[in-house]
Amino acid sequence: MNTAPIIECVPNFSEGVDLAVIRQITAEIESVEGVKLLDVDPGKATNRTVVTFVGHPEPVIEAAFLAIKKAGELIDMSKHKGEHPRMGATDVCPLIPIANISLEETAAYAHQLAERVGRELPIPIFMYEAAATHPERKNLAHVRSGEYEGLAEKLHKAEWKPDYGPAKFNPRTGATVIGARDFLVAYNVNLNTTSVKRANSVAFDVREQGRILREGHPSTGKILMDDQGEPLRQAGMCKSVKAIGWFIEEYGVAQVSMNLTNIQETPLHIAFDACCKSAESRGMRVTGSELVGLVPLSVMLDAGKYFLQKQERSTGVSDAELIKITIKTLGLDELGVFDPQKKIIEYLLEDAASNPLVRMDLNAFADLTASESPAPGGGSISAYAGALGAALTTMVANLSAGKSGWEDKYQYFSDFAEKGQTLKKALLNLVDADTAAFNAIMEAFKLPKSTEAETTARKSAIKEATRVAIEVPYAVMEQAVQVFELADIMVREGNQNSLSDAAVGALCAKAAVKGAYLNVRINTKGFDDPDFVNEMLEKAQIISDKADAEEERIIQFVQGQL
Repeated sequence: MNTAPIIECVPNFSEGVDLAVIRQITAEIESVEGVKLLDVDPGKATNRTVVTFVGHPEPVIEAAFLAIKKAGELIDMSKHKGEHPRMGATDVCPLIPIANISLEETAAYAHQLAERVGRELPIPIFMYEAAATHPERKNLAHVRSGEYEGLAEKLHKAEWKPDYGPAKFNPRTGATVIGARDFLVAYNVNLNTTSVKRANSVAFDVREQGRILREGHPSTGKILMDDQGEPLRQAGMCKSVKAIGWFIEEYGVAQVSMNLTNIQETPLHIAFDACCKSAESRGMRVTGSELVGLVPLSVMLDAGKYFLQKQERSTGVSDAELIKITIKTLGLDELGVFDPQKKIIEYLLEDAASNPLVRMDLNAFADLTASESPAPGGGSISAYAGALGAALTTMVANLSAGKSGWEDKYQYFSDFAEKGQTLKKALLNLVDADTAAFNAIMEAFKLPKSTEAETTARKSAIKEATRVAIEVPYAVMEQAVQVFELADIMVREGNQNSLSDAAVGALCAKAAVKGAYLNVRINTKGFDDPDFVNEMLEKAQIISDKADAEEERIIQFVQGQL
């Protein structure tokens, strides 16, 4: 399981007509290694292009800087006309957390980007949403008030001093708004009706803004007002949801079209359930739904777990199974094929060359291991043995969670199955990590050593690669030893028809720990850092001893049951 942070960047450029200009800007983005350009959406009427790219934070903000710089060179705001509100060549540039990073951390990267733009380019920068430095600047519409035409006067006001960059009007570039916000999911729910009015009735039930209260008839009655003269509203069912009903002629159905602006407050599955509840109360039925654009993996996994929990089934299943449950429950394939590889951001980011060993079938993996190639070797096999041990104990946990008559225990075993899945993923990642570490050592030894500088660099590279080759099998030990806890609980409390399976899981875990321990020892031999070596060997010995004791205790218990 990849734990590297991933963020998305969705800059809006004030050019939607000249495709040559747009291509030059996106070329800057694509020039940065570690960034993947996902979408380029130009609009002629708005004269605006929305670009979407993702990657690790550092390359993403580098790509964003280069794009902002290029846009400033190519787009002349003094000549710009368009229907969309705007005040800069790069009008707005939000960063969005996708995986393994918080909104607060993403906001820090937004400030890092803004500081560089303000320092190196003559562009006034305002921060918004989670990166806002003033409460009144959180709202983009407020920051952009007056637009480009009012910017020169705005910059003379003390309360509108830019967060970064000069407080000086740049007629060519205008100003840019940079910030961090939650991921927005564009999501449409299909109804068994062609009536926009009835689709709107569901939308008003669901959206946070709710519906305007009226005296008498809910559609035509007099609007009720509060003391401030504002319309009174009945709040909707879901926070951070905007929704409207419409009819899609292409499909011949009405939909509830939603923007989920904070998927922490209202996840996809909660919005879906709210639409189902509202539709049913109004004599309609939800027939399926449609995801517009891309989603983070977590959105699909969380939904899968939610629906399995409603069925009182174990949630400790594979990602593929969780995604399948989500697709079928939400009816995401009703209007067309839903391909997870093309709709889930993390899958789009995957390098086809990454984790080559784990992607192999069993025959190919065994054949490669048996070949003259020194890798994969004992380290990778140890990691794989640990993954199999975790998989076996997870299987027993899932069987126990689904055992007839044990319905009151399903959550207990489901929790252990989830833990087993986490261990399995971590150990599978270490299969390729161990071989990569070995290959890095081999490459370091091939470095030139003709000069003193080259010799020093080569020695340093060998040392660093060897350090990693010690840390990886130690990580295998750390993960594999945790399998014993699962195995112990499964042999004592789990489905006794699978007693031997849990025991084999413990044996696999011991093989993983002891095999990885041998790799730690051989790779520390001669390593030029005695303190590091002693610390690693001492910690590894403790885990090795624990594996001996745990495996013996579990196997003795199992043999007593046979």
